[in-house]
Amino acid sequence: MSHCSRRDFMKIGTGLLASCFLPSAGWGSLLPDHTRRSLSFYNTHTGERLSVCYFKNGAYRPDAMAKINHILRDHRTGEIKAMDPALLDLLACVHRELGCSTPFHIISGYRSPKTNAQLRKRTTGVAKFSYHMLGQAIDIRLPGCKTRQLRKVCMDLKEGGVGYYPRSDFVHIDTGAFRTWKG
Repeated sequence: MSHCSRRDFMKIGTGLLASCFLPSAGWGSLLPDHTRRSLSFYNTHTGERLSVCYFKNGAYRPDAMAKINHILRDHRTGEIKAMDPALLDLLACVHRELGCSTPFHIISGYRSPKTNAQLRKRTTGVAKFSYHMLGQAIDIRLPGCKTRQLRKVCMDLKEGGVGYYPRSDFVHIDTGAFRTWKG
């Protein structure tokens, strides 16, 4: 039987205490590592569809991630940005919680700085430093699911930003700090 010295005990205690103040491991921690993670999308602007397994055998699949980045590109400029895998995991959690298999309808995925600036001039509610420009946000709706129900599930996860736009019938989610708003 091994014994811990007082110094070892203090190191372990300090490490455990410090872990309480670190951010969570992300939405992927809500999904087992061995689980296949798949998503389906329909881009409302381009008419493109995609169903893809983006995570398998404990790893994100580069070929699938490239396809997702393409369908979530800025449809105005054609620019592609690598999307945050945590955002995809969040979408997978939302799908799982809703028990839904219909594709997410994409209103907006990645936005180039140019597109974001143009949208800010034309409408209210577009953040100057939008998470869309970082590949960390998506505006979605889910056919067969009321937008307010989609919002509730996203809010119940208590992770990331959740914006509700009932007049435009979509929900914004991002991988920033937890916050909510109604647009």
